[in-house]
Amino acid sequence: MNFNTKVIHGGQHHESTTGSVNVPVFLTSTFAQKSPGIHSGYEYSRAANPTRQALEDSLASIENGARGLAFGSGLAAIDCVLKLLNPGDEVIAVDDLYGGTYRMFTRLFEKYQLKFTFVNFDDVSQISKVITDKTKLIWIETPTNPLMKLVDIKAVVEMAKGKDILVAVDNTFATPYIQRPIDLGVDIVMHSATKYLGGHSDVIAGALVAKDIELGEKLHFIQFASGGILGPHDSYLVLRGIKTLALRMQRHSDNGLAVAKYLEKHPAVEKVIYPGLESHPQYDLAKSQMKEAGGMVSFTFKSGKKEDAIKFLERLKVFTLAESLGGVESLANHPALMTHASIPAEKRAELGITDDLVRLSVGIEDAEDLIADLEKAFS
Repeated sequence: MNFNTKVIHGGQHHESTTGSVNVPVFLTSTFAQKSPGIHSGYEYSRAANPTRQALEDSLASIENGARGLAFGSGLAAIDCVLKLLNPGDEVIAVDDLYGGTYRMFTRLFEKYQLKFTFVNFDDVSQISKVITDKTKLIWIETPTNPLMKLVDIKAVVEMAKGKDILVAVDNTFATPYIQRPIDLGVDIVMHSATKYLGGHSDVIAGALVAKDIELGEKLHFIQFASGGILGPHDSYLVLRGIKTLALRMQRHSDNGLAVAKYLEKHPAVEKVIYPGLESHPQYDLAKSQMKEAGGMVSFTFKSGKKEDAIKFLERLKVFTLAESLGGVESLANHPALMTHASIPAEKRAELGITDDLVRLSVGIEDAEDLIADLEKAFS
């Protein structure tokens, strides 16, 4: 199937008893057995639930993976990946990380003797300098949050080849509509399904897709043993969101480009960071591994003042000042005070997450209305 067909039909089946076109929400914790150990494939909903299974099959299909898993949040999904590792193992991660991921790495898992090294992946050769025989995982975000840096996925996969190192990609910003990391050789794809996969700001969810069945079974065991599953109703909401993913992502991308071009010409703006602009330092890489540039845009002010960013955000009317991203409605965020506040100030400064940086999640409204709202906020 092509992608637009996969988001609707990939891995999906009509409900066997009634022929229901949509998967029912199976609100059950347990399942009747014909005889001890003899059942229909479902025993207890922590292990598997038909509604969650339908979502997990869809996730595997749209990412071209072997096994999908749905979690109670994106961080629960990341937690599952890290539990593949053992004390003493080392993780190499891109330096410009979502604040919650950085917090989990440094404040939770470091105390279990995992070592995390944060590297600027702009120059992939820098990764090879920190790889040791204890390195077991390379963690990528591309585009990164919030600085919209790109990572050459193929180059990282090639560097890890033959070294017993897993490569995982947080594909939340791009979604499989824009890039498919498993096709580029990675082992695990992760999503905060709260964002574009759900798409309507009405659910908290996470997802993993494994490249092969063996790895998928290891991840499923951890999910089952740790219990970070997604409930059936939330599974239904994400599955419903996926059905319109292609349409929404194209609109997000079209609007994102329009907003980025507007910002690039505005006299109050110092820098616009958007992979679809030729001014982006990795524009050629974006063209090679991404179908579109997505709906996430970051920018800074010529004044460099936090106060100007705050005033701008307070004046917005169509854009909503809120954390999160990827919903049909446009959102605006101040990373230093909101999503990335858990990253120490000195680390933010080192990365370039300045106090005047604004991150926009451009929704699917009319682009003219979004630009008019931005214009009023600047005035």
